[in-house]
Amino acid sequence: MSQALQSLLDLLDLERIEENIFRGQSRSAVVPRVFGGQVAAQALVAAGRTVPEDRLPHSLHAYFLRIGDPGAPIVYTVDRMNDGRSFTARRVVAVQHGQPIFALSASFQKYEEGLDHQAPMPPAPDPATLPTAEERLPVYGNLDPEVVERLLEARAAVDLRYVDDPPYGRYGEPRAPRSQVWFRTNGKLDDDPPPNSVWGDPLLHICLATYVSDMTLLDSVLLAHGRGGWAVGDVVGASLDHAMWFHRPFRADEWLLYDQESPTSSGGRGLGQARIYTQDGRLAISVIQEGVMRVPRPS
Repeated sequence: MSQALQSLLDLLDLERIEENIFRGQSRSAVVPRVFGGQVAAQALVAAGRTVPEDRLPHSLHAYFLRIGDPGAPIVYTVDRMNDGRSFTARRVVAVQHGQPIFALSASFQKYEEGLDHQAPMPPAPDPATLPTAEERLPVYGNLDPEVVERLLEARAAVDLRYVDDPPYGRYGEPRAPRSQVWFRTNGKLDDDPPPNSVWGDPLLHICLATYVSDMTLLDSVLLAHGRGGWAVGDVVGASLDHAMWFHRPFRADEWLLYDQESPTSSGGRGLGQARIYTQDGRLAISVIQEGVMRVPRPS
């Protein structure tokens, strides 16, 4: 396991303050604020620690309310909304400096058999044939070396490989509003965790996928308009809301295809939707996110 991955696992390992109150540490993302995927994953950890072990998340719905301060801890309060025979519902609010910065509702389900069908996995090249971030990013001469360093540092725990150039790698001309990314953790996860560890079940993989899901989902919005995003300064953006549905088991340390597209953007907002498949073609997760997408005004 890489040191970066261990640091990410430590970041998600929340401190229990009270029965329904947890505290998490934070760190800067590629921009000077808390990364949205971190808050979402930590909130899901908090919710999951109040749910019976035989129930896993099947959906989450979240709102990003305020910019998070990477220099301060985040307190997560869990509201036990419902404990049914098959489903369990939790609401989590993340607080910094006395104000809510993030709110999440998640539903957990006890496993059961049922009707089964799925959309087929789209064509995609083998991830082993694609360049790593360390190989791809330095090639883009338009990127400031400091930006490249920040991107590599922020994503060091994840092996993330674009099928085509990311928005900041080739911008200026609109492209089809579709993007594909293969990802997995940068190292294998321990399948024999220590006693009483929260990571002794599939919750770990779900929380890690939640973390990664906020990294690239709005790329397709940028592609539609030939924009490069924050890395080149031609768009100012931030996540507004985020929803995920978990359909089938998967491992975050094995390749997952993140197939993303944007059906629309308007009113200073852009919408991204995606499906995440295992390498053998099983539809594991569906994701939808809306974000602020503003073009900076000339000074």
